[in-house]
Amino acid sequence: MNNVAIFIGCVLIWGTTWLAITWQLGPVAPEVSVSHRFLLAAAAIAAWCWLRGLPLRLRAAEHAQLALQGAAMYSVSYILIYYAELHVTSGLVAIGYSASPLLSALGAHLFLKQPVAPRVALGALLGILGISAVFWPEFARIGRGANGVALGALLTALAVLISNAGGLLAQRNHHRGLRGWPAMAWSMGYGGLVSLAAALALGRAYTIDTGAPYLLSLLYLTLLGTIVTFAGFLTLVGRIGAARASYVGVMAPVVALLVSTLFEGFAWHPLTVAGVAVSVAGNVLVLRADAPRAAS
Repeated sequence: MNNVAIFIGCVLIWGTTWLAITWQLGPVAPEVSVSHRFLLAAAAIAAWCWLRGLPLRLRAAEHAQLALQGAAMYSVSYILIYYAELHVTSGLVAIGYSASPLLSALGAHLFLKQPVAPRVALGALLGILGISAVFWPEFARIGRGANGVALGALLTALAVLISNAGGLLAQRNHHRGLRGWPAMAWSMGYGGLVSLAAALALGRAYTIDTGAPYLLSLLYLTLLGTIVTFAGFLTLVGRIGAARASYVGVMAPVVALLVSTLFEGFAWHPLTVAGVAVSVAGNVLVLRADAPRAAS
């Protein structure tokens, strides 16, 4: 698949996972739900590797590198997301991830010595401004002293930072040859184990909700929201770099807004339309730089 098709698929699926996560919140602790999600995903990918004859053996140093990536990308950041959605709406959490491209570009420049193209930086800033305009009423709640909003915003910010660190680790591992299905199986497995260890350390009951909303959302988040989308996202990381791949996090909130309109009664207004237009403009600005490469 070309880069554009992978990008669109990731945006559409990830844009609907914010709502699906709300169906995971309830009697099952977030650490446990995250553990369920990524251990199931790791088992499914490992089975796929076995069927295709893909080797799963790695050296100890490679296991350590994938464990760090898994802890950041598939454990700590997601636990923080689940807790954030206990305090604020999924829209505010989604808007937090619109900062991913700028943070990834800065991280790649600081730690991987990669130059930051002016077009990428400008496009990322436009995306942040656009999505901020869309969800401005959510930010206004903080000024009015809404209970839990400040804590939710802080958890979201920490989740974005840790997730971007995981993206940079994934890019470094990709360049070292740790990529593809076997690397995904191990890193997600380690992420699930870290979440399980956190749940046990905090005294959480390791249970599962047998209700249809929980099980269906778990299936959707595991198969599509985890396996399919992370396979696509990590492919983009290897092809176009973590900064541009993270622009998925700018466009996914637009899809989350449409989902909220359909299922949560979100009311559109002129600021919403203007914000979406600015975000799309930033998206086009960033992706235009990769058009010749994608075409070839």
